[in-house]
Amino acid sequence: MTFRNAAGSTAAPGNNDALFWGALFQGLNRGGSFLQLQIRQIIVTAIEDGRLPLGMRMPSSRDLAAVLKVSRNTVVIAFEQLVDQNFLVSRQRSGYFVAGLPKKFATAARQPFEAASRGDEQWTSRFALRPSAYRNIVKPLDWQAHPYPFIFGQFDPSLFPTNDWRESARAALSVSEINNWARDLIDGDDPALIEQLQLQVLPRRGIHARSDEIMITMGAQHALYLIATLLIKPDTRVGIEEPGYPDARNIFRMLTPNVVPLRSDAHGVVPDASFASCALAYVTASHQCPTSVVMPLARRLALLKAAQDGDVVVIEDDYEGELMPEAATLPPLMSLDRHRNVLYVGSLSKALAPGLRLGYVVAPAPVIRELRALRRLMLRHPPLNNQRVAALFIGLGHYRSHLQQVGSVLLERARILDRLLPRHLPDCTWSRGTGSTNYWISCPPGIDATSLARAALEEGVVIEPGDVFSMDENASRHCFRLGFSSIRTDRIEVGIERLGQVLARQRRS
Repeated sequence: MTFRNAAGSTAAPGNNDALFWGALFQGLNRGGSFLQLQIRQIIVTAIEDGRLPLGMRMPSSRDLAAVLKVSRNTVVIAFEQLVDQNFLVSRQRSGYFVAGLPKKFATAARQPFEAASRGDEQWTSRFALRPSAYRNIVKPLDWQAHPYPFIFGQFDPSLFPTNDWRESARAALSVSEINNWARDLIDGDDPALIEQLQLQVLPRRGIHARSDEIMITMGAQHALYLIATLLIKPDTRVGIEEPGYPDARNIFRMLTPNVVPLRSDAHGVVPDASFASCALAYVTASHQCPTSVVMPLARRLALLKAAQDGDVVVIEDDYEGELMPEAATLPPLMSLDRHRNVLYVGSLSKALAPGLRLGYVVAPAPVIRELRALRRLMLRHPPLNNQRVAALFIGLGHYRSHLQQVGSVLLERARILDRLLPRHLPDCTWSRGTGSTNYWISCPPGIDATSLARAALEEGVVIEPGDVFSMDENASRHCFRLGFSSIRTDRIEVGIERLGQVLARQRRS
C-alpha cells in the first residue's frame, strides 16, 4: 500500500502514512452506523484544528478504505460530500486535497483563545443564585460503560424502536412536512402532536383536555420549572413529598425559602394540616418518587378534598404513567379532579428515551396561556421537527406497540428481581409499587448507601444512593434506589449477585 504526499507539504505524514491516518481515525466506530458521516466529521475536525493543513493530499479512497477497514464507496461518498462543502478539492488524475479554511479562520483555529477572566471570587459575588450548590441526583456519565447499571430513568438501547422511529423521522422530512415544522410558531406547538396527545396518550390515563389546555415542554422538568416560575412568590408555601424528587425541591427553593416536607406513609402523601396549609403541593401519586408507592384511590380522593378545602394547587408529576401496566391502573389525580386544582405534568421521554426531551403540561386554559407566554421568553417552543416526528410516531401506531413491547420486557425484569433480591440481599427490605420500574431498598443498620454505591461501582454495578431524596440527608442515608429500565435482562442476575457480595463485605468491615 503506497501513500503519496503533497509535494512540499510541511505537515505531510512522511513515511508513516498508514500510522498517521490510522491514528487520525482511531475514534471511528466501525461497528456503528453512518460510517461516512463519522469519516466526514473526523476530517472536518482535523482541518479546523490544523492537523490537515491547506494543500495536503488525502490518501486515495482505496488506500483509506483499506486502513479503516470500510468499503471504498463509503470513503468515496465522504470525500465527495466534503468537496461539495469546500473542505476538500478534487484535482483530475491527482486525487483529493485539503481546501483548508479561510485564512482568518485557520489562524484562529491554530491559536488557542486566551483572555483575561475574573477570578472565582469576583464572579461568586455577582451570582443571584448558586444552583451548583444544591444537592442533586448524580449518575455516572459513562453509566452505559458499566455492565450492571441499575439506575432509574435511563433506557436500554436494545429496546428503542429504531426502525419505527426512523420511519417517522423520514416521514417528517418530506417536503410537505418540512413546510409544517420549519416555520417559527412563536409560542405555539405542533398541532399534530397536541392532537395525538388528545386522541391516544391522555385518554389512556383517563384525561380529556382541549387543545388550549395542553402545552409541550422540553421534558417534564422544564414543565416543573415553568409552573414554579409562574406560581411561586417569595412568600409562597410549597409542599413536597418527603422523601421526594430532588430537582423539584431545588426548583422550588430557588423561588421561595418556604419549601416544607409533606409527610408520607405506606399510601403516599398524607393530606393533613401541613398539606392543607400549602399554596402549592408537588405530588407523585402514581409512583411516589423515590419509594414507588402507589397511592390508593381512597387516599387520592382524600387528597383532592383537602386540596379543595385548603385551596391548594396540586402539581401532579405522572412521570412513569403507564410504562409498565402490571395490574389495573389507578386514575391520575387530574382525571378525578372536579374543581380544577390539579396541574398535570407528563412525559414522552420516559417511554422512549430521556434524550428526546419531550414533556407536556395539562392545565386550565388561563394557566396554559401564561405558561406559553413564559416559555416564549425562554425558548419560544421546543423544536418542531422533534414534535412532528413524535406526532407521526404516535399517529402511525408505533407508540402503542412500543409500550406493549417495553412493558412486557420490564415486567419480566421485575419478576427476576423479585426472585433474586431475597436470595442476594436477605438483610435488606424493599418496596416496589405495582407498575414501577424501580425498587426502594433499605440497608441493614450501619450501612451507608453512598459508600455502598462507591464500592459497587468498582464491581461494575451502578446504584443510586438515597440521601439526596430527603431534605434531611441523614434520613435516607441507609437507602438506595435500584432501577431496572436501563440494564439488559441477561445481566440482572450477575449484577445483583455482585451487589450482594459488596454489601456483605461492607457489613463485615
